[in-house]
Amino acid sequence: MASISNKRLLLKILSLFSVVRGYNILVVIIAQYMASAFILAHDRPLREILFDTNLFFLILASASTIASGYIINNFYDSEKDLINRPKKTMLDRVISQRTKLSVYFMLNFATIFFASYVSFRAVVFFSIYIFAIWLYSYRLKRILFVGNLVASVLTITPFFVVFVYYKNFETVIFIHAMFLYLMIVMRELVKDLENMQGDLAQNYHTIPLVYGEKWSKFFLTCCAILALFPIYLLVTRFEIGQMNIYFYASVILLFIFLLLLYFSRAKWQYLLLHNILKLIIVAGVFSILLIDVNEVLNRVF
Repeated sequence: MASISNKRLLLKILSLFSVVRGYNILVVIIAQYMASAFILAHDRPLREILFDTNLFFLILASASTIASGYIINNFYDSEKDLINRPKKTMLDRVISQRTKLSVYFMLNFATIFFASYVSFRAVVFFSIYIFAIWLYSYRLKRILFVGNLVASVLTITPFFVVFVYYKNFETVIFIHAMFLYLMIVMRELVKDLENMQGDLAQNYHTIPLVYGEKWSKFFLTCCAILALFPIYLLVTRFEIGQMNIYFYASVILLFIFLLLLYFSRAKWQYLLLHNILKLIIVAGVFSILLIDVNEVLNRVF
């Protein structure tokens, strides 16, 4: 009996981890710390950044908000996800909807608690962030164009938090953010192509359903071309060290992406495109270390 109980507990933990997408949250935490240490506050000692309690609680607040956002999104999209991702949804359903809501409110309470350690302004900011995620999940994601744009803004918001905290308003930061935002917008649009069946069943008004796959591919092509401008500026106008290798690789991946996009028709093909964009985004996080390799080695060792 104890063995069965342990297995059920483990299954519930795995289910909760799946619902909150713990791997994504871990990447965001790493990205926030790396952006703080090697871009936003590169002139400060690494130890000072790593042991900055205000930054620590801001990142904790961001992580708990993102986790609660995934839960409420999963709550409202349970029927759609059953069509689009049946295997993942079966794992997610190990935890009841009531339990998910309980964890959702606990995480939101934790967010406010963490933010209150930093300042009242942080509490206000994260309160608005929590409300915006709920509004997106409940209503905005069903609205044409608005859903994609709002989802992309909400995704990049955790980086905005540390950006404001360090008050670093250098132009290069905005250009980095522009490239990241375009990648996220493209990923959201590819997800719409990937999830057309479930979106249609739940009466979502997405670009692929309203304008068709051809127009969706046209918008994706435009975003990929627009992404070349921040890449060009970062490589030619700013000192980014060996990170230019990452941007050259991104150009190659975007070219492959567009070639595959032209021939894509099936869901598995759109999933492959989604993974290419995810690779570009995640690789961008760790390529921050390439901006100044010598400085990184000196600060770490």
